Amino acid sequence: MTDRLTIAGARIFDGSHWHQGQTLQVENGRVAPFGGEENSSDDAVALDAGGLLLVPGFIDLQVNGGGGVQFNNSADEAGIAAICAAHARFGTTALLPTLITDTPGISTLALAAGIQAARRGIPGYLGLHLEGPHLSQARKGTHDPALIRPMTEIDLQRLLTDAGKFGKALITIAPESVTPSQVEQLCAAGYRVSLGHSEASCDTVGDYVAAGASMITHLFNAMSPLTHREPGMVGAALSNGALNCGLIADGFHVDPIAIGIALRAKTGPGHIFLVTDAMSTIGTDDIGLELNGRQIFREGGRLTLADGTLAGADIDMLSCVRYAHEKLGLPLEEALRMASTYPAEAIGAANKGRLEPGSDADFVLLTPELEIVSTWIGGQCVFNA
Repeated sequence: MTDRLTIAGARIFDGSHWHQGQTLQVENGRVAPFGGEENSSDDAVALDAGGLLLVPGFIDLQVNGGGGVQFNNSADEAGIAAICAAHARFGTTALLPTLITDTPGISTLALAAGIQAARRGIPGYLGLHLEGPHLSQARKGTHDPALIRPMTEIDLQRLLTDAGKFGKALITIAPESVTPSQVEQLCAAGYRVSLGHSEASCDTVGDYVAAGASMITHLFNAMSPLTHREPGMVGAALSNGALNCGLIADGFHVDPIAIGIALRAKTGPGHIFLVTDAMSTIGTDDIGLELNGRQIFREGGRLTLADGTLAGADIDMLSCVRYAHEKLGLPLEEALRMASTYPAEAIGAANKGRLEPGSDADFVLLTPELEIVSTWIGGQCVFNA
């Protein structure tokens, strides 16, 4: 078996520009300098991808489940592997299994599973996203209010003890339940702190950015809105260039007009990037799921609690890219960056999100109509349609 691969004939998007008449060359799981289509090493496996698009693999920083597995209900190494495999079918090459607010016992299991997944090197596993339980009751969304609580010193020390052991670490908190000092300690230990599920004012968000917070969780959803006298979390997210913002582009969580306004208003260098907020239904015919003892119903592309509250999303990343390109009218290049380059930058995954010499050889082959052909992680094909 060779550790060298060349792919010729595709139109290649490297995260910045398109390349025609070039070959993608892979050596030992990393991207090598592009070559001309007539150049191919004799000892390399050669693949003809004539007529296809070759783009950076998608990176999803908020994935609650997939393939019939909900991380909260299967907080173990096997659950992580199943979720990663399910999303690879839709072009996702790196993701953060996301734990929705749960008991301390389930949180402990999730951290241990992340440590094992990192040690084993499960394809597609990037780290963990802990969404709660330190949120606001007023903006709880689908999170169980009985499990939401302030961060204690015991909680903080547990998180600090496991920092750096389970890959990239993202935690969503609300200022109502976590102090700026706790945020500073989390950031110093390597966590990316995201603000969400909160009624915080614009000024309060600024205080937490000063403490180290660098992201906003699912922009517009479960947060104080932008109004003409109090810009709220939405106003802070769009006006503060230090913040990167996840966005669920499924046609249900945010109206396309609001998305367009946000994209035009966002101050850099931070970006708006795509997340799926996907639940276990992705890649299945399941009609629903159970979370924290409550039933979630699947109908018409939506997932809801019995009272109609949106409960995660029923969408994959490739569908988000299509929505951004076809419904929102974004150039394909920008839609692809929102699914790869920008989330990689937000989480600090320097070797991902682009196809440049030295980058991880994580990529997707698509038809010109944006249908999946194959998904590759580290130069290895993990899904072939």
